[in-house]
Amino acid sequence: MKQGTIWWIHALMLLTAVLVSTSFTVSKAIAAGLDPAVLTLLRFTLATLLFLPAAAWQTGGLRLPDRRQLFGYACISFTLTSFFWLMFLALRSTTALNTGVIFTLVPGISSLYSAVLLRERLGKSRLLAMIPATIGAVWVLFHGSMERLLAFDLNSGDLIFFLSCLIMALYTPLVKLFHRDEPMAVMTFWILATGSGWLLLLAAPGLPSVPWRDITPLVWSGLGYLAVFCTIVTFFLSQLCTLRLGPTRVIAYSYLYPPFIVLIEWLCGHPLPPAQVLPGVALIVAAMVIVQQGAEQG
Repeated sequence: MKQGTIWWIHALMLLTAVLVSTSFTVSKAIAAGLDPAVLTLLRFTLATLLFLPAAAWQTGGLRLPDRRQLFGYACISFTLTSFFWLMFLALRSTTALNTGVIFTLVPGISSLYSAVLLRERLGKSRLLAMIPATIGAVWVLFHGSMERLLAFDLNSGDLIFFLSCLIMALYTPLVKLFHRDEPMAVMTFWILATGSGWLLLLAAPGLPSVPWRDITPLVWSGLGYLAVFCTIVTFFLSQLCTLRLGPTRVIAYSYLYPPFIVLIEWLCGHPLPPAQVLPGVALIVAAMVIVQQGAEQG
């Protein structure tokens, strides 16, 4: 492959990382506007409806999958819906930066799951990257304070989001486990559709009491942004880049979420985080460099 093409692909992954990073800030802004289950249901339903025409056109018409495939899609979507539901819940009591930092643990956890479920080798670069990523995440979460670390001074939102990341880390291994050479557009649609089903079950008891007329334009616009740019667009770009860079180098871009979140929050008028947390962010970025170089050499 030509080097120029490689750089364009990396540029697309940078764009993807920026879009995903904005999702933490946008989700934080609308988290208090609706029940987390309803917010996540609306996000998935909107993404499903918007993706339906593209998926049907690309595949020449969608057909209902068999029971085994449908079970696989439901398992995959369960990880996604649980993650986003818990993220909205967590953002009621934690910050966008904290969630972005905790999310950097997902690649390492996902590698461990893959080793168990898929018998994949972890690889030296991924093992090495887990060290600075974990140290950096801990550094930021405890604000570089040994006293807070020893006291395990975390808020409830951080703990909830860590639980969501333990679940989310199953996503990539399950995609590899259940994919049966069907077009990725088909898998994407049914993951979104079954995810909407899970969320309907979760949100159904509270739907009659939702004050639909009182939902602010900020919440609706935030949901639209999350559905289009942070769900459909990012998934398409990630799949496109994975075919050319490989999953290891693509997932390493999640290590860029914390610095991008810091920049996005600052551009939105929020103050910069305390200077003592910046070394932790730098360690997380170093983890990405380690994975990229290791994958390139491998």
